[in-house]
Amino acid sequence: MSIEQVSANKMFGGKQIKFKHKSAVLNCDMIFSVYLPPNAVAGNKVPVIYWLSGLTCTDDNFVQKAGAQQYAAEAGVAIVCPDTSPRGADVPGDPDKAWDFGHGAGFYVNATQAPWSTHYHMYDYVVNELPAVLAASDLPLDTANCSIMGHSMGGHGALTIALKNPGIYKAVSAFSPICSPINCPWGEKALGRYIGSNKADWEQYDTCALLAQAKEKLHILVDQGQDDGFLVNQLKPELLQAASIASKHPLTLRLHAGYDHSYFFIASFIADHIAHHADALWD
Repeated sequence: MSIEQVSANKMFGGKQIKFKHKSAVLNCDMIFSVYLPPNAVAGNKVPVIYWLSGLTCTDDNFVQKAGAQQYAAEAGVAIVCPDTSPRGADVPGDPDKAWDFGHGAGFYVNATQAPWSTHYHMYDYVVNELPAVLAASDLPLDTANCSIMGHSMGGHGALTIALKNPGIYKAVSAFSPICSPINCPWGEKALGRYIGSNKADWEQYDTCALLAQAKEKLHILVDQGQDDGFLVNQLKPELLQAASIASKHPLTLRLHAGYDHSYFFIASFIADHIAHHADALWD
């Protein structure tokens, strides 16, 4: 479970670090990034927020564009950003060379269908292997005190992972999440290939389906831009709202006029999300 430091940069009194390690779960080398706030650099163990990015992204997108480190430094929390899929020449991508499947599009599920099942186990990686790697490292992280958030495909990942693992995450939030992958083209393509043609098997990775059976009523914070080009066909926050009402699950869904799907939107409201998580992690 050893990790190799690839780079490090001082930022807001803390440190932004990129690591590389061999993933047994994904059967390939993986990159992830960690922001350590000043209190962690000083040697104190701090809570962890996991950030899951969206389609086509790597760990760099959030690190370089969201502007989250300033608020994480003030709140005294670490942010861990894994990649969005397994990588490498031996890892199959989209046979059609499209951008919404395969490399950069692991969908945070455990694939059961060949050839994807050899590598695409992003659910197990985020939930089990990466936390174990962090816990075994010398990083000053309190991995038992954690929360999770994400954007788009990563918003779907954050919501489903939190719902499937009651008691593990102290808080959850999402920007522009794919709210119901069983009801949108991105999800139908990804789940059909990764999980198979039986749509009943897809529900284990669908936030709206999971809300109906949630054992923990963890408050969900979601921000969605109303000028998002993917809003109507792919994201469908109205399904999330309906499912939360039906299940009496606490949800704060904030719709923002004029905002799109980009990191400009994320950067505009990331302070609120860091505060949402920090309140729960330091409670």
